[in-house]
Amino acid sequence: MLEGIIRDSMTKQATKTLRRNGYLIANIYGKGLENVAGAFKRNEFIKFLKNKETLAFDVNLDGTVIKVVVQEYQKCPLTSELLHVDLMVAQPGVLTSYKIPVKTTGIAKGLKNKGLLMIHTKRVPVKCTYEDLPNNITLDVTKLDTGDNILIRDLTLPENVKCFLDPRVPVVGIIKAK
Repeated sequence: MLEGIIRDSMTKQATKTLRRNGYLIANIYGKGLENVAGAFKRNEFIKFLKNKETLAFDVNLDGTVIKVVVQEYQKCPLTSELLHVDLMVAQPGVLTSYKIPVKTTGIAKGLKNKGLLMIHTKRVPVKCTYEDLPNNITLDVTKLDTGDNILIRDLTLPENVKCFLDPRVPVVGIIKAK
């Protein structure tokens, strides 16, 4: 379980001090819940996210355990250092928007024909309850040749999961290398 602290001061100076001490600033929110301002040790947070197996995970903020999902994060444009993260509380039975990561399997046929695999949509936005939330969308790209794409309409999502993107949006594809 990821351990964190609740921020008591929201001033710019307090935020800078926390960042200087190795903390990652976090906002935790949910439908009908009061927002919680928290902070996690940056290195612990990154290690925890790399090793987690489900999309939703538990965090402990000063003794309060909350199940959350990463909704958005901000990086420094120069150093790519993680600065801020938005965590949404995973509430059972509440229809909410989530962003599900896309994973590919196999080696595409187009890669042998001097093509490049492009993941156009790294996280697919869906609307569902926490119980129906898939951990990722796995796509088999072995049959893709140069110029082929897998579109949103080609995805097979679980029954109660709805994607609200345009069905013509590409998720992955093989482009011709120049």
